[in-house]
Amino acid sequence: MLVRKSWTIMVTLVLSFVLILSGCSGNNDSAAPAASESGGESAGGGKLIVGRGGDSAALDPSIVTDGESLKIAQQVFDPLLAYKSGTTEVEPALAESWTISDDGLTYTFKLRKGVKFHDGTDFNADAVVFNFNRWNDPKSEFKFEGDSFDYYDSMFGPEEARVIKSVKAVDESTVEFQLNNPQAPFLQNLAMPPFSIASPSAIEKEKENFKSNPVGTGPFVFKEWKRSDSITLDKNPNYWQQGLPKVDQVIVRAIPDNTARFNALQNGEIDLMEDLSPDDLATLESNPDLQKFNRPPFNVAYLGFNTAKKPFDNPKVRVALNYAVDKKGIIDAFFAGQAEAAVNPIPPTLWGYNKSVEDYPFDLAKAKQLLADAGYPNGIDQELTFYAMPVSRPYMPDGRKVAEVIQASFAQIGVKVSIQSPEWATYLDDLSKGEKDDLFIIGWTGDNGDPDNFFYPLLDKDSIGGNNYSQYVSEPLHKVLVQAQQETDQDARAKLYEQAQVIVKKDAPWVPLVHSTPLLAATSKLKGYTPSPTGSEPYADIYIEQ
Repeated sequence: MLVRKSWTIMVTLVLSFVLILSGCSGNNDSAAPAASESGGESAGGGKLIVGRGGDSAALDPSIVTDGESLKIAQQVFDPLLAYKSGTTEVEPALAESWTISDDGLTYTFKLRKGVKFHDGTDFNADAVVFNFNRWNDPKSEFKFEGDSFDYYDSMFGPEEARVIKSVKAVDESTVEFQLNNPQAPFLQNLAMPPFSIASPSAIEKEKENFKSNPVGTGPFVFKEWKRSDSITLDKNPNYWQQGLPKVDQVIVRAIPDNTARFNALQNGEIDLMEDLSPDDLATLESNPDLQKFNRPPFNVAYLGFNTAKKPFDNPKVRVALNYAVDKKGIIDAFFAGQAEAAVNPIPPTLWGYNKSVEDYPFDLAKAKQLLADAGYPNGIDQELTFYAMPVSRPYMPDGRKVAEVIQASFAQIGVKVSIQSPEWATYLDDLSKGEKDDLFIIGWTGDNGDPDNFFYPLLDKDSIGGNNYSQYVSEPLHKVLVQAQQETDQDARAKLYEQAQVIVKKDAPWVPLVHSTPLLAATSKLKGYTPSPTGSEPYADIYIEQ
């Protein structure tokens, strides 16, 4: 058994495949105190009001895949491991330390003692086992109608090919994980919000109602959810991290319109807003009462094709339409320079990025010619259903307007699309089922600093029914991705992911659109905030200077 501190393990055994984005806090226009600062007498108490583009789909982090739901999860729950502020470097959370066997198949975690769930019950090894058994067993009595554990399947494999063999309570404060095969990003995966530990007692009591009445060990306690309006969280007075959280209450408001959200910030109705429209950047920077934050660019927005449906079951059609998307025009019109054209499914800042892959240029004549070669000399007769996001996202400020630009380009080559934007939860559900959409706009913000977190959830055949919204099946890609998961040498893994990008480029299940630099804004009185590259972060360190 290898007995090491967590940070040593991450450097030596997992071989540094964390993405430590240097200077993340330096992106802030005004300096924020470090997370460990107390903030003096001005810190603590009061209320923090956050404005965002959409509501949560559900509040049980294990059954969701959308960022709006997971933002709340990070306030209410804790995972075994967490990411250091502003990075994807793993550090202890509910687990204080861990050891890893020489063969990489046994992980033993020592848990924090004396931690309580918000309902007063004890956090212990049995609670960890309960949660992982619930996610692992598709027939669990605590998997309720309509729910699925998509993230668990995406990160730890489907039922027939699980990475995790068993989870056992050695004693009250020790948990042992046995793996069926090594998984290079195993610790990175455990730190993701979907694998936060929930109160077994609350799940047993609430059953399907748990998704709207969450109970964890996190810095804030759930109080109220007004659907499509706001979620209110109160300070956890018994939080295990001393001195946190720093505010007494957090209210997270859903304000779908970007301009309305910015107006609310300027009027003092909210303290922090996500997804600032690039059009409002100049106004923000001229206002001394406001401050700007740049979230590190670690995402991809893409136009996806439903490859299970005609005409997109034909890769020649998909390649043709790649030539019909003007990425530069989209960036100039909607991102004000705060994005770069995407070529691959992963951002260039991530290790394993293949710089040799070249993009399909915008060329309508070429697109029309390739459509003819694919058997559509007069374009596509049927009108296609084009799903465009009803909410702003960090990687896409206005999905519908971008869809309208693409619609106009497609019309010039004889491809007619009808844009639809159902409510956000319905949108995600429809994409997962793949029954109503022909093509769609969506995106992804990396969860854990590993390329596997982009490729396996979004493009592997195992993730169909989850986040593989394109319903894309590639046996060569699957073979490469599984090999990359089990390989422990990072250089070897990087070469495998470079191969994966070549496969995806040729098959073209997507049109990769942009990698954006998400903008956030806040009152100048907001302190202690460091944006995470993963798209969300705990609010425990934030306070409003009085």
